[in-house]
Formats: sequence, C-alpha cells, structure tokens
Amino acid sequence: MHHQQQMGPQMFSMVDPYVYQALQGTMGCELVVETVRGSVRGKVVDVKPDHVVLHTGGTSFFVRISEIVWFMP
Repeated sequence: MHHQQQMGPQMFSMVDPYVYQALQGTMGCELVVETVRGSVRGKVVDVKPDHVVLHTGGTSFFVRISEIVWFMP
C-alpha cells in the first residue's frame, strides 16, 4: 500500500540573477522602474532577490522584480 504524504503550501519564486545584480548596483540612486502596472520613480533603499524598495515622497514602494519591465537611472 502506497501512502501519499500531505504537504502544506509551498512558495516558488523565480529569481532573475542578472536583474537582481543590476539593481544592487543602483543602491542609493534615483531610479525609474517601469512595471506591468505603470512606472515608479524613487531612491533605491533596498534590494532583495524578489523585490526592490524605492522611497519617494515619504513613501516606500515594494516592487516585485518579476513585475519589472525595465528600469533606468
């Protein structure tokens, strides 16, 4: 008799190492980020493998790297 093991929720995240590395090089810089929902301009305050944090006008924006179309300083 074969028993199937029940597993809880699993998270899968696609990491684009080239985009992640390029974003790390913009730490502390002003950046325009175009996403599938529009653009955000702000200072890069943190970069993680799955998101970047932009600070603008007293507000922080957490942008998923997988949603980024392009970015430029």
